[in-house]
Amino acid sequence: MAIAGERVTDRRYRTRLTGCSGYTSFPISFSVSMNATQNTLISISTLTVMVVTGCAQEDSPAPTSAPVDAIDVGVDVTSEDPGLGPDWSVEAMVPPGTDRANIYGLAPDAWQTAVELGLDYAQVWPVTESGLLLPYEPLAQVFDPEAIDPGVLFLQDVARGAFGFGTIPELYAWLGLPPYDDVERPEGVPPGAPMGAGVMETPLGSALTFGCTACHAGRLLGRTVIGLPNRITRANRFFELGKSVLETLDAVDFQGLTGATDEEMEMLARSRENARAIGARPPMALGLDTSLAQVALSLARRELDPYASKSQEYEANPRPNGLETLVADSKPMPWWTMKYKTRWLADGSIVAGNPVHTNFLWNEIGRGTDMEVLEGWLEENLEVVEALTAAVFANEAPRWTDYFGANTIDLERAKRGQALFEARCASCHGTYEKAWDQEDAADLDPVARLETVRVSYHERTPVVNVGTDPQRAEGMNHFADRLNDLQISKATGTLVETQSGYVPPPLVGVWSRYPYLHNNSVPTLCDLLTPAAERTKVFWQGPSEDPEADFDADCVGFPTGDAVPAHWKLAEDAFFDTSLPGLSNVGHESMFVGLDGASELTSEDRGDLITYLKTL
Repeated sequence: MAIAGERVTDRRYRTRLTGCSGYTSFPISFSVSMNATQNTLISISTLTVMVVTGCAQEDSPAPTSAPVDAIDVGVDVTSEDPGLGPDWSVEAMVPPGTDRANIYGLAPDAWQTAVELGLDYAQVWPVTESGLLLPYEPLAQVFDPEAIDPGVLFLQDVARGAFGFGTIPELYAWLGLPPYDDVERPEGVPPGAPMGAGVMETPLGSALTFGCTACHAGRLLGRTVIGLPNRITRANRFFELGKSVLETLDAVDFQGLTGATDEEMEMLARSRENARAIGARPPMALGLDTSLAQVALSLARRELDPYASKSQEYEANPRPNGLETLVADSKPMPWWTMKYKTRWLADGSIVAGNPVHTNFLWNEIGRGTDMEVLEGWLEENLEVVEALTAAVFANEAPRWTDYFGANTIDLERAKRGQALFEARCASCHGTYEKAWDQEDAADLDPVARLETVRVSYHERTPVVNVGTDPQRAEGMNHFADRLNDLQISKATGTLVETQSGYVPPPLVGVWSRYPYLHNNSVPTLCDLLTPAAERTKVFWQGPSEDPEADFDADCVGFPTGDAVPAHWKLAEDAFFDTSLPGLSNVGHESMFVGLDGASELTSEDRGDLITYLKTL
């Protein structure tokens, strides 16, 4: 018995969760002139970046992960009654003032069980039929931080100089994976590993995997928050670099240096074969996601049939695709806004279907996975799909008062900001009923008085063009039709339609979601509420650990100018230049800029509005 009664198609199929932006295994290659022994070492050092998410391919024994425990909540999920389960159709509505946090309408205990199980699946990639898989034990041996063998240490130094990491912990840090803090690690996470990294047990050996939280869990002022976009992730960069290594790796050298078993070598061989069906490009800057390009360029290497079958011809000579050159980068979206919406992705282009399914599909296309095999996995693992969906929709935003005292909010300024917001912003972003307006407000403690007691967003999620960089939305033109033609999309009722703007999201937790706009081009709320011509044009991105050094609490966002921590500037990809293609910071100003181009907000107004936004 699966979690909920969702509409069932003629294939008795179910949709698939995801907040996981394309995350895969990735190799890296580079040329160096050395003697034969050193070249052998370098060929192995490139494998540091070949860590994968997922499991064996269609012609291999089915890998296994932790047992999937079906959640019996007393609902017959095979019922043909379309009234059971969530509405994923184009006509879906969320009445203003309500949400779909409990997306399957479960009883409280069953809902909590589903959410907890879904969070485990979010941290350790659950798809046991993924196309890319690399042996964990040989990699862990070679990149052991406690190694003492001179040859291994030399290898680690070579990798460190080439890639920025030479051990497994250094790899995790380079990827930007957040630590667990005091949260218990789920089964499959090695001791000491950060959130998002896991080890899957398969018939061919252990494989290192990365789950949804590699991109959808981030650090916020020294704490790890699931559902927060990871500002410093290098997931797609890791994939793009790593793919070339899988294609050029000398397998004999790998086995000789790592002692990999024949089964682990079979795992590696199948991943190398699947890598040929993958196309990818690196992000323009730290924290951005290039899954649009990854999916489009990978589909260009496959047949044009309903299962996007593998093709040696197209692997060698991919069909042309506009995303080879068009920059359509965007950041991962926060999970906690999902419960209020009926359209998905930054541009609202998924107009029907479970968004979790779409992200799993995109991930696996980007891993070279066989689509018929993936279809079978989805049909057989409804519990996984629904548990992940439950976890994403139940996700809650961090509150300002979780990090700062209520006395940091001037209540009178917040109330003035509320009036400005309702006059200038609410028509797009919704309204937020505050506890301070309730009859019993005087009886509430200072923290409770700042709470949002009701969110009234749109009944149907709109898409609005407010003049922001259009390239992310335009990118969907290059593969939306192809996605809709896939059998999996048709079976699950998923429909993608290109849009001409972006979703004005619910602003719950907006204070924690910096940098702003879909492409991360605006570092602070002060900048966002300033005419585009006056916004910060270049800035540095960095970790969110120290509330004093890493965060501008007045403007809400990254420190800029002379306040940027010096160590942030050591990472070249942390520099953000808004003059580059796809990274423009224009737009989103008509609501506070007059016809003469001047701001209609005084500095006092901006401060009031920001104070209010901190309380959402």
